[in-house]
Amino acid sequence: MDAGGLTMGVLADTTPQLSMRAQNMIARDKAANSDHSGARKAAEEFEAVFLTTMLEGMFAGLGTDTDSPFGGGSGEQTYRSLLTAEYAKEIAKTGGLGIADQVTREMIAVQEASKR
Repeated sequence: MDAGGLTMGVLADTTPQLSMRAQNMIARDKAANSDHSGARKAAEEFEAVFLTTMLEGMFAGLGTDTDSPFGGGSGEQTYRSLLTAEYAKEIAKTGGLGIADQVTREMIAVQEASKR
């Protein structure tokens, strides 16, 4: 048997074991993620509120005249806040400032401590 055949034979013998281990790891990760998905969602919402506050301050300095990025007009004041909130939600979903990660860890730690 050549080296290639030996390697393929070894891989063929260990693949079911590795596959079973990988499946178990994936199942554990899914269970952990489903348990903590509510905490993650709440943490992302918290970060989005924080980011909305920061972005509103940034956009407040732009004014509402026709030179603004939104084109000015009476509706801009209304829709700017909605757009700012959506920006904040998307920033939080894609990692944001890392606030959601820390808040999620803290919430999970508090939940785990309360179970004891």
